[in-house]
Amino acid sequence: MERIRVKLKKTEDKSYEIIIGEDILKKIPQFLKKEKSAYVYVIITDSNVTSLYGQELLKVFKNSGLNSHLIAFHAGEAHKSRDTKAWIEDEMSKLKIGRDSCIIALGGGVVGDMAGFVAATYNRGLPCIQAPTTLVSSVDSSIGGKTGVDTPYGKNLIGTFYQPWRVYIDVSTLRTLHEKEIREGLAEIIKYSVIKDEKLFEYLEKNIEHVFSFTTKVLIHIIRRCCEIKGEVVELDEKESNLRKILNFGHTIGHAIENASNYTISHGEAISIGMVIEGEIGVELGFWNKLEFKKLLALLKRARLPVKLHKPLDITRIIDTMKLDKKARRGKIEVVLPKKIGEMAQVNGSYGIRIEEELIRRVLKL
Repeated sequence: MERIRVKLKKTEDKSYEIIIGEDILKKIPQFLKKEKSAYVYVIITDSNVTSLYGQELLKVFKNSGLNSHLIAFHAGEAHKSRDTKAWIEDEMSKLKIGRDSCIIALGGGVVGDMAGFVAATYNRGLPCIQAPTTLVSSVDSSIGGKTGVDTPYGKNLIGTFYQPWRVYIDVSTLRTLHEKEIREGLAEIIKYSVIKDEKLFEYLEKNIEHVFSFTTKVLIHIIRRCCEIKGEVVELDEKESNLRKILNFGHTIGHAIENASNYTISHGEAISIGMVIEGEIGVELGFWNKLEFKKLLALLKRARLPVKLHKPLDITRIIDTMKLDKKARRGKIEVVLPKKIGEMAQVNGSYGIRIEEELIRRVLKL
């Protein structure tokens, strides 16, 4: 028997900048033209964003003399699928998009995940610029390199880690959001404060109403801090071997709730409820004190987010979906739990804490 070893050990620099400001969306073509980063640019967006920003951005690209195209798919979580990804790739093939191209992901979390996944696999990888237009995508999904699509069995079960080439966050785009979309973003922002930054939690307690009134200074401060937190975590654990799991506070149960509701409960609402349920589990197991848990409840309510299910869901379906979660091990459910506001609990050095099914069932019925 003969053996040959293929040596591929290497160090790869995947660093990138996150640029935050007002009215910077229309300046992106100017930045890219100076850098000559690609021959063709493909703006991938959805049917909602294309009329708000997509067509205008395409016009600015073309007026800047950049070879560019726009591809828009149907908006909504239901279209974050393998079929939609294949359709986008077919459209790119029809346009004869080559490896000297760059993708611009323009939109919310669904667009960012979808366009990022396409960028990761089309022609074995194209650079991708994230240009988020929602609060959720600005503070969370546009950063960190998680891409993917949903299946009937759960959220983001098929995907890859693929870091963006750059992120442009234009806070001006947030002014077109409805209150519901602001609440969605606040669920993720509150999550960041619980897992890593007590001062951010206190800042939110004092300034949360300014988010609803689109106070630019407050929005930039919050977005910057959330980006810093996620950047710090991803730098230390890009592919979620341990530390990065803390970013999923509220998400293990939250994603399962989304799935069990057939996505009639939105992501932010489900994550809010998920944080409450996982927080209750943390208190029940003695990791977290009840006083701080009540502070979380109060802040979520001030953010106009739900703190409990308002209609019954199939608990068995929720449990089964959680068993398919990417953090589950050997069919056992793992969640991340707070130790205190600003710090997450560990067991034997691991942030993923195994939870018995019966405890989850009991808390879900509270």
